Amino acid sequence: MISPKKYARPNKLLPKGFKTANEFFNYLFNDPDLIWMGQNTNHLHHETGVMEAMEASINEKDYCKYPPPEGFPRLKELIMDDLGLGSEYDILVTAGATESLYLSTNDILDPVNNTITCDPGYLIIDNFASRFGDHVKSIPIYNPECGFKLTPELVRENLDANTKLISLVDPLNPLGSSYTKEERKDFKDIAEDHDIYLLHDITYRDFAREHELLAKIAPEHTITVYSFSKSYGMAGMRIGSIIGMPEVINSIRSIVINDLGTNIVAQKGAIAAIETKKEWIGKIKGTTRQNQEIIKQAVDQVEGAYLPVYPSDANMMVIDMIDTGVKPHEMAEYLIDRKIFAREGSYTSKLFGHRYLRVSFSIPTTQVEYFAECFLEGMEDLR
Repeated sequence: MISPKKYARPNKLLPKGFKTANEFFNYLFNDPDLIWMGQNTNHLHHETGVMEAMEASINEKDYCKYPPPEGFPRLKELIMDDLGLGSEYDILVTAGATESLYLSTNDILDPVNNTITCDPGYLIIDNFASRFGDHVKSIPIYNPECGFKLTPELVRENLDANTKLISLVDPLNPLGSSYTKEERKDFKDIAEDHDIYLLHDITYRDFAREHELLAKIAPEHTITVYSFSKSYGMAGMRIGSIIGMPEVINSIRSIVINDLGTNIVAQKGAIAAIETKKEWIGKIKGTTRQNQEIIKQAVDQVEGAYLPVYPSDANMMVIDMIDTGVKPHEMAEYLIDRKIFAREGSYTSKLFGHRYLRVSFSIPTTQVEYFAECFLEGMEDLR
């Protein structure tokens, strides 16, 4: 009999009536009226040329052929230009940021190494790191003293001789916290002083008020993970990339999963997305800023509820409900009945998931207004 691996993930809470996560998400996916606030996806794209580029690729039957195994040169060039990185860096196109994270942890970690992450955070990274290293140090960061983020001070307190990787999702899923210029400089010093890699997941950077790449200040010690899922609105196409110095990327080449290349149709859409980015990114950022203001106005009306991080520098935020008398999973189920998908906290925290509901807001403003109404009604009904 096969035993579960040591790194196997525990089952998450499911709404009533569903036996598996796949059954639940199939239900969500097939509801055309559902308001999608549970997976940080972006539903604000309209006429950007992305869909047209993918349709043209399908009409030309590109899908009959394999693409270049490391990505189309044009796409790689556009990604590097978007980041402002020069030819001294190298890049691989991947099947989404999640694959990039897997490849990074696989390549960097040896069985004696440990990884520093944070809780709350993107727990998939903990899962990957525990497969290839000795263990994961998941640092509690759900408090105002550290600004609801993994600070350089916390990292120093938890370093040891076997620490090899520091995971920095920046801005952070689920809280939307981000780093100052001084904090990034401090992480650079830590990485260089202790010969540690910084895994810089910048999936949400386009929503941030300010952002700086660690790759620019600590190039020899940074691996950058790039995604088309969120700001580009291409979550279902599963495309991203991984960027680093040639030595690191050459090592990762030896362990790639998709050695026959990443989805051609997705790559054609990604090319169009970056080429048109300047035309739409300002409007999307403006809408998400407006939308989180609407959520805050609703939360402020509920005694005991608050936003730990506001404004969020991502396209999602956390609503702390611990003192309201309503549990996050109860609110999530209440909202599902009203055609709104939000996420209770256990998906992003082992320690604090019972406290909060995570909601994303890169959706039309009318839908956020409806959420605000239902949230307030739900608080009254569930209490």
